[in-house]
Amino acid sequence: MMHSLLERQIKRFVCDTGDIESLRPLLNAVHEAYLSFDADRAMTERSIEISSRELGERNRELAQSNGQIQTAHAALQKLHEDLKRLAEQLETRVAERTVELQSANERLIADIAERKKMEEALRESEERYALAVRGASVGLWDWNLNTGQIYYSARWKEMLGCREDQIASSPGEWISRVHPDEVESVRMCIAAHRDALTTHFEIEHRMMHADGRYRWMLARGIATRDESGRATRMAGSQTDVTSRKEAEEQLVRDALHDGLTQLPNRVLFTDRLDRSLARISREPDHQFAVLFIDLDRFKGINDSLGHVFGDQLLIEFARRLTDCLRPTDTVARLGGDEFAVLLEEPREPDNAIAVADRILAKLKTPFMLGTHEVYVGASIGIAHSSGNYTRPQDMLRDSDTAMYRAKSLGKSRYQMFDPAMHAGAVELLQVENDLRRAIDRNEFELVYQPIFSIDNQHLGAFEALIRWRHPERGLISPADFIPVAEDTGLIIPIGRWVLLEACRQAAQWHATFPDNLISMNVNLSGKQFAQSDLVEVVMNALLQTKLPAEYLTLEITESVVMVNPEVAIAMLRRLKELGVKLDIDDFGTGYSSLSYLQQFPVDTMKIDRSFISRMTESTENMEIVRTIVELAHNLNMNVTAEGIEKPDQLALLAGLNCERGQGYFFSRPVSPVAAAEILGKSNLQNKRAEPAKPKNGDNESFAGVSKGAA
Repeated sequence: MMHSLLERQIKRFVCDTGDIESLRPLLNAVHEAYLSFDADRAMTERSIEISSRELGERNRELAQSNGQIQTAHAALQKLHEDLKRLAEQLETRVAERTVELQSANERLIADIAERKKMEEALRESEERYALAVRGASVGLWDWNLNTGQIYYSARWKEMLGCREDQIASSPGEWISRVHPDEVESVRMCIAAHRDALTTHFEIEHRMMHADGRYRWMLARGIATRDESGRATRMAGSQTDVTSRKEAEEQLVRDALHDGLTQLPNRVLFTDRLDRSLARISREPDHQFAVLFIDLDRFKGINDSLGHVFGDQLLIEFARRLTDCLRPTDTVARLGGDEFAVLLEEPREPDNAIAVADRILAKLKTPFMLGTHEVYVGASIGIAHSSGNYTRPQDMLRDSDTAMYRAKSLGKSRYQMFDPAMHAGAVELLQVENDLRRAIDRNEFELVYQPIFSIDNQHLGAFEALIRWRHPERGLISPADFIPVAEDTGLIIPIGRWVLLEACRQAAQWHATFPDNLISMNVNLSGKQFAQSDLVEVVMNALLQTKLPAEYLTLEITESVVMVNPEVAIAMLRRLKELGVKLDIDDFGTGYSSLSYLQQFPVDTMKIDRSFISRMTESTENMEIVRTIVELAHNLNMNVTAEGIEKPDQLALLAGLNCERGQGYFFSRPVSPVAAAEILGKSNLQNKRAEPAKPKNGDNESFAGVSKGAA
């Protein structure tokens, strides 16, 4: 290529210059160079040929090597694939194994946590058990039956008040302290379980404490046995159950005793009465008596002072009642203010009466309830075993019936039972039923007894008195139904009706006789006086009837106001603020205290008829009436005498300056029509000139007019 290129260049030069000679040296040189070049080329070609052969050989070697390399590469590639597959398998296995190891590790961790939890639970359980044993005051014991040695825990010894070194390890330390009455039972119970006759050992028994007293223990245990079934060991616990046993005994006592007074209750009393009745069948000469006691006016105390003071009264009465009896007698509280006494072996029926007298005498001393001085009576019914009783409830029923008879006769007394009383009790029940219907049927009516001025016989007031016109039995006296009304509480609606009707009648007479405005006296029962709304009831009656308050006089018995003088004073003052007048009725029959009497805002003192009826019989009775009149005047009170029936009684009262009087000498209680006639005659007399001081004849003349009107 190079040679051809040179020739083209030379030919171009010759053609351009035309000087070939100048080129000859050059051409020779070129030729020589060319020859040298050819020689070199030939040499080079040979070298190339040789090299080509070597290269071919080398290529063959390389090809061979390349084949080997390819083979090796293929082998390597296969090996790589195998390794990759193995690696993948290994990774898969590692992954699987990792999962397995993780799972195993998690299980191991969970097992460790569970074990720790179990260990913690076991530790807490052991602590709880130890704490429970200490807290429950449980003592432990462990008896090796082969060696005869017993382990007693410190708590076991402590229960008996002993130190650790004061009790040895022998069974005798246990058995020797067991109550003598229970030693044999403990031995038998232990032997029964040791001989496999029972599934476990358990017994309650008493053990001697170091302080010398017995305490109740609950011993429990169980035996372990060898292959032959022989007991080789017994272990268990001991618990002090003294408090529980005492509580059980207290429950039994509470079931048979009154919680307030601690006296036997109705259940225990009935049981003892039943035993006494059963004894009669074995010993016909055996005698006993039952006293049924009910406190008078107790509900008034509860209503006025409250149940706390009422409970104090019951407790003190129970103490006084017990003081009246022998240790062999039984006194019980049946409920409320009802008590019963079982007198064993009274030598004669009068012994029961003597006990009743002692009880009533005890009640003459007032009860001090806080700062309150309270008088309480009792009604007592007596039933004797000679009545051929077979059931305790029958004897209680009859003594209860006799008690109600005593109450109906005036309270604060006793009454022996007789069979006629039972029929009376049945009749009394019928009266109660009829009384409830009487209110709805308007069977009550009022009669009026005039009250006159003693010095001039002017009519000053009427006292309203209730009567019951029974549709079958006719007119019934208040003495036959008022006690029933008091006991049943029916006296409250009846009393309200009486108050309203009396005020209505007085207002009507005021309209008819405007020149002779007389007052109306209305009695208040103990239950009425104890009602918290009494003032409102009186005020409403005055408002409904338009009767001026100064023409209404409320009469309250001495015994009622003395139940609770402080409360009575407060109630009387509230009533007085309404403008009504207040009288103390039946004065002399209660237990008035002068310190209280002077505090009562009362206008008039009414002397009980029992004093008036006897004032002419002896000087002493006359002096009693004189003292009452002077006492009333000293307290700035007027005096009204009840039950005047004779002229000489009237004359004596006039000489004592007694202001007013009422009784059969003047007039019996009369109907509203007859009362209006008396009021009309009195109105005419008032228009005349005031007469001189009346003589006995004048009194008889006026009394005759009144009786004619009746």
